[in-house]
Amino acid sequence: MRENVIRLTLCAMLFAISYSASAQQPTKIPRIGYLTAAASLAAISARTEAFRQGLRELGYVEGRNLIIEWRSAEGKTDRLPGLAAELVRLKVDAIVTAGTTVTRAAKEATSTIPIVMAQDSDPVGSGFVASLARPGGNVTGLATLRLELSGKQLELLKEIIPKLSHVAFFGTSTDPANAQSLRETELAAETFGVKVQYLDVLSPKDIETAFRAAGKGRADAVLMLVAGTVANSRRTEFAELAVKSRLPAIYYQREYVEAGGLMSYGVSVTDLDRRAATYVDKILKGRQPADLPVEQPTKFEFIVNLKAAKQIGLTIPPNVLVRADRVIK
Repeated sequence: MRENVIRLTLCAMLFAISYSASAQQPTKIPRIGYLTAAASLAAISARTEAFRQGLRELGYVEGRNLIIEWRSAEGKTDRLPGLAAELVRLKVDAIVTAGTTVTRAAKEATSTIPIVMAQDSDPVGSGFVASLARPGGNVTGLATLRLELSGKQLELLKEIIPKLSHVAFFGTSTDPANAQSLRETELAAETFGVKVQYLDVLSPKDIETAFRAAGKGRADAVLMLVAGTVANSRRTEFAELAVKSRLPAIYYQREYVEAGGLMSYGVSVTDLDRRAATYVDKILKGRQPADLPVEQPTKFEFIVNLKAAKQIGLTIPPNVLVRADRVIK
């Protein structure tokens, strides 16, 4: 009898020790990568904070129950393949990308790790997904629909420049969305009776050249819908040259206006980054990218910089100002 009691006691003790050891096994903390071609993470702080906010809303706190591997190519796109490969070696659970060039680098680095696009103007045309409704591979996320913004941008330019007749379109021919964006702009321009002058910006030296060509072409304004890494890393230079050339310019991202540009109308990229967190959450909970439809933007914003308007001698009509989501004075 006593032996049975001892045996049971020992079994209970062994079970308790085993249970305790099991309970103390560390829980695997999810690890995701965030890859960008931006000049620095500080340059896109509003977007990265929006992404963190989206994660917090879903119960994820960086450093506590989620690890984020932040990687920036610092404006050098040739670094992207190496950075993407590094994230793959770290065996992250998902890679969040910001922009077509970045997504392509990630997709070439892995066909198995889920990739979440925080933004892409044409995911189907870029070859990242089979369709918006059924992505079909390891890539999903959000589309920006930049291609459909030109009509609204031209409308705003026409309101502040009633005699608008010539617009210089700054594009980047290596961007997959460039050709279609130009076609959309030309169609919209016909409606407003405006002629379009296309100018290609592929390298830093092309920026000043493009402004000189716009001046020689007697452009009344500049419209920028498509811009590669070069343009995005030199927003201040664009703003300064627009002022120097006394050319009103409208951009597709608020960051250009915050850098001194005149106006922007486009998708709220911070909202897209916040929403990208929902894809990360679904993937961490077992969903497959192939089954997660690509979502379209729901929030657009119009930003005006009155300081820039004053510098080029332009008055923004009150009826335009009242529609602005933000006015920089």
